[in-house]
Amino acid sequence: MQLRTFVAKDMREALGQVRSEMGPDAVIVASQRAKGGGIIVRAAFDAPVANSNDEVGLSGGEAQEDGDKIEFVGTFEQLFHEGLIKRLRSDPEPIQRSTRNFNRAEFLGLLRSHRAPDTLAHQLAEAAEKSGLSDMTLALASALDRRMRASPLVPTETSALLLVGPSGVGKTAVAAKIAAHARLAGRRVRLVAADTAGAGAVERLETFAAHLGAEALRAESADAIAALLAGVEDALTIVDTAGFDPRNAKARTAFAALARLPNTEALGIVSATGDAEELSEIAAALVTLGCKRLVVTGLDVTRRLGALLAAATQGAGLAHTTRSPFVSGGLETLTPLSLSRMLIEANTGNADRGSPQ
Repeated sequence: MQLRTFVAKDMREALGQVRSEMGPDAVIVASQRAKGGGIIVRAAFDAPVANSNDEVGLSGGEAQEDGDKIEFVGTFEQLFHEGLIKRLRSDPEPIQRSTRNFNRAEFLGLLRSHRAPDTLAHQLAEAAEKSGLSDMTLALASALDRRMRASPLVPTETSALLLVGPSGVGKTAVAAKIAAHARLAGRRVRLVAADTAGAGAVERLETFAAHLGAEALRAESADAIAALLAGVEDALTIVDTAGFDPRNAKARTAFAALARLPNTEALGIVSATGDAEELSEIAAALVTLGCKRLVVTGLDVTRRLGALLAAATQGAGLAHTTRSPFVSGGLETLTPLSLSRMLIEANTGNADRGSPQ
């Protein structure tokens, strides 16, 4: 297995480097914002290493290689969290990077420029002001810390995932991304197509499965899915369900049988490209259906992050976000601090900024 680390100014440039140097089959297994700006991406390709000197370890973590198997000393999420806490406690850089002092009116204007729900914007402004932090980034991070929870998936510790959400939000692509992470961790993976009526849905999932070396299965009912899950303990089973509006009472009733499947986690999938108020309702409805974690897709095609903000603060843990519809785009993990930086540093020059009140 070839494993490399790339440093770029943004995810788009990093993906270009990965595809140029490792090919289209490479999979991004970790990403984080670089200390001095930009992004650090770690990519893997299941092929013999052409040049072992190309490998660069991430700061704060290391890997031990034994033949074709690479064992990480601590997960990326653990290393990232430890590094974040260390920087907040002892590294003045986060304060130095921001030249913006906290101002409530400017704070509200910032959130409105991202089309954040008005009620949420005022709640965050109140919490940020009460934090007593003079730096805008840290004040927002403190407010977010009260409302959001980072809860990344650990493919080696999960037995079955039921991907749930509206149509067109990227559930199938997320299923493939999770499968790729699990395969890199040495886990057997089964991709189950429960949306057998959708045009091309089954074929697309089967294509992903073949590409990843995973097993592709079909199941048209809750009983069929339950039968597939029975007695299988050594594999991660990812069920790609048909899209529906979780706010619709009839749709929720139809989903109830799937939600009751034993030893299965319902994982909500939503898109950051939608209206923030709508997404608030959808995320809240997914929580009532039993989704304890969410994955937010579409960050590569939206400049206003109000929908992401709304999804991250509705009670479910924020598992991951995605910036690409391609499997090689991988999954990212956001913390309150990294989300705060995204909101403040995002290019919103063409966004309409509401007048602060």
